[in-house]
Amino acid sequence: MKIAVCGLGYVGLSNALLLSRYEEVQAYDINKEKMRKLQAGQSPIQDKDIQKYLDQAELNLKFVMEFEKIVTFAECLIVATPTDYDESQNFFNTTSVESVIADALAINPNLTIVIKSTVPIGFTKQMQQRFETDRIVFSPEFLREGKALQDNLYPSRIIVGDTTVCGNTIAQLFQRNAIKEATEVLLTNADEAEAIKLFSNTYLALRVAYFNELDSYAEIHDLDSKQIITGVGLDPRIGSHYNNPSFGYGGYCLPKDTKQLRANYAEVPNDIINAIVDANSTRKDFITGQILARQPQTVGIYRLTMKAHSDNFRYSSIQGIMERLLDQGVEVIIYEPILKDYTYHDLRIVKQLADFKDAADIIITNRMAEELQDVAQKVYTRDIFGGDE
Repeated sequence: MKIAVCGLGYVGLSNALLLSRYEEVQAYDINKEKMRKLQAGQSPIQDKDIQKYLDQAELNLKFVMEFEKIVTFAECLIVATPTDYDESQNFFNTTSVESVIADALAINPNLTIVIKSTVPIGFTKQMQQRFETDRIVFSPEFLREGKALQDNLYPSRIIVGDTTVCGNTIAQLFQRNAIKEATEVLLTNADEAEAIKLFSNTYLALRVAYFNELDSYAEIHDLDSKQIITGVGLDPRIGSHYNNPSFGYGGYCLPKDTKQLRANYAEVPNDIINAIVDANSTRKDFITGQILARQPQTVGIYRLTMKAHSDNFRYSSIQGIMERLLDQGVEVIIYEPILKDYTYHDLRIVKQLADFKDAADIIITNRMAEELQDVAQKVYTRDIFGGDE
């Protein structure tokens, strides 16, 4: 099949690489610098599997600078443009997705469009009605930062918001390009597919918030959080996964998806959904209080990224801690090797790790790193299992 992909972040780029295993793919992004890197075979995203696949010449994939060309070429367009949460509107900003759909159908009215961007419940039906076509389909993605391509090649499930032959064709498209052979496939209605995405991520946020609040209790009462979580996880109904305390949930998906689901609950009685959103702020307030109790003069922020093998700063939980510390008048310095500048939001970036260690009274890190072991007495973290999950 001839596939076009618009939007080459984690979702779009990993889908372009996945589908180019057995399909003919052309990909486009509005960011010209990103496109030039990709045309040169360089991944703009920190993901070792993405770079590995870009190095493989046998992939049937072209990075094309003109949107019109990829749309004219394609039978199917994958839309993976950003839908950030708009705090002022209390809703996802879907203008990029709407614009791509409108422009694409104006060029090629026969396109089948698969939305991979996360959208509010009811969005796909609105687009079908607006453009008078049933060939606009939502198919949620379930990808981890730094492992986006791996999660596409070995998907946990394939969900398509269309129960017709079209939906089955799309599901088979993703299934035949995956390496994992036995993948659960669910064809469902559009609204339900959108709900599955938001409820899945909100449950993960709930699990993070739950173990964080357990950890807060343990820290206040001088209990061993690791022992408690290990014991709780021995119940097979709970399990010992996704249970490592943190400074809060963050990343591309969980903060915005939980807020969007809460917005969809505007007229539905609820306690838990509201609490999941609020719990993240409560945890950051608590962590900040624990740091301030040590009366530091200078706090060092070790890495702004969410995970060890990620280059994503957006919505990282440690930035919420940093903002709270600044509000309290604490001097903050940052060690972040990815940053080329010497300041970040007017804060000093310390380029040399040794200088950073010397300058900070306390070093805070969401996840412990081997290179901090020599100053472990200075480090404040709630990472008790030593991992990114």
